[in-house]
Amino acid sequence: MDVQQIRELKPMLRRYLKQFDDCFARKDTRAHLSKYVEGQLSNLERKSVEPIALKVGVPVRTLQEFLSQHRWNNELLRDRLQELVVRDHAGANSIGIIDETSFAKKGEKTPGVQRQHCGAVGKQENCIVTVHLSYAVDDFHCLLDGDLFLPESWSEDRARCREAGIPDEVVYRPKSEIALELYDRATAKGVQFEWMTFDEWYGVKPQFLRALDGRQQKFVGEVHKHYAAWADLPRTTHRPHRRSGRGRSKKVPRLVARSRPPLHVEDLLQYHPALRDQVWQKWRVKDGDKGPMIWEVKHTLIYPKDENGLPDKPHHLIVARNVLHPEEIKYFVSNAPPETSVSKLLLVAFSRWRIERCFEDHKGEVGLDHYEGRRWLGLQRHLAITAVSYLFLAQTHANLRGEKSRTHLVPGAYGDCGGGAVLVA
Repeated sequence: MDVQQIRELKPMLRRYLKQFDDCFARKDTRAHLSKYVEGQLSNLERKSVEPIALKVGVPVRTLQEFLSQHRWNNELLRDRLQELVVRDHAGANSIGIIDETSFAKKGEKTPGVQRQHCGAVGKQENCIVTVHLSYAVDDFHCLLDGDLFLPESWSEDRARCREAGIPDEVVYRPKSEIALELYDRATAKGVQFEWMTFDEWYGVKPQFLRALDGRQQKFVGEVHKHYAAWADLPRTTHRPHRRSGRGRSKKVPRLVARSRPPLHVEDLLQYHPALRDQVWQKWRVKDGDKGPMIWEVKHTLIYPKDENGLPDKPHHLIVARNVLHPEEIKYFVSNAPPETSVSKLLLVAFSRWRIERCFEDHKGEVGLDHYEGRRWLGLQRHLAITAVSYLFLAQTHANLRGEKSRTHLVPGAYGDCGGGAVLVA
């Protein structure tokens, strides 16, 4: 950046934040938003309330009250951010990504804190967990929304919840349900996802996959090796079972007697001819810091079980094996139309790095994990403002870079050195 560009940053930030003015009824409360964002965008090592307040010249107590007590509409702030993303970054190749992140915390007062798996340290630790929805299109990505995962131990202790300011209607919800709520909120604001993707923690929840399919949403999600499906469509019948006694038997769909049960996808890979006899095809999925990442891929159509234990409509199954580490095998399932290309499915399947990069930047650049308050509302507002700060950072970086956004190229078959051979991470 040159001197002139640096001088232009503050007016750019002022114009950007003016789009959120109607989230605040009072002018003095509105002014605290710019102070908080300026602190998050600064070079402070720790971006919690106290160091931010000291840097921008606001009483610490005032900034604490701005987050957790002052009256302003943080939900409208979140909605406005999503509207800006739709206005400025809508695209035909949009991908929504669901994932969670965690923040190690000391003590017992931070809302939702308990000893649980903490991805930040890779083990059980005292932490909080938040579930997030990100948006990626072309070269752009950001977080759209996030919410606290409230453990059952907290949900059952309403006195503890009230002490932390957690409303009585906020109770334990599985992370997959939180993810669907984030998705529904975003789509209600006009966000359109051509695709959704997620890791196997969400892929092992059949009801989550069915919920997305019921919303007419295409997805490519990682599933566990024990995900069960048929590679050959089994026969079903409406003929009733024979039974003794009086009364008519109900005519409900069921599998024909002695039908083969569905197999785990790892067994389909090993035993079913559709995958067992298929030659692995090498794809250069993306280039990493240590060179190209090569995956071997097999693909076939499968029929998962529906909620009644019957075969569902055909889904894609992609098996990807790391060439350098053959013991690393990933299984992906998609409800996309049968004619969808493997290259398109791979592009979506290997796009989860975008939300991981968002988490890394949110924590390293704007202090996502630096919240030290003890109030639920303060945490919710911190999540929303952090997304606002990052969106300004992402857009400003793109503008100053002066490069026209382009669609990420789909991966090509290994050996294809022409355009479109690499999905660059």
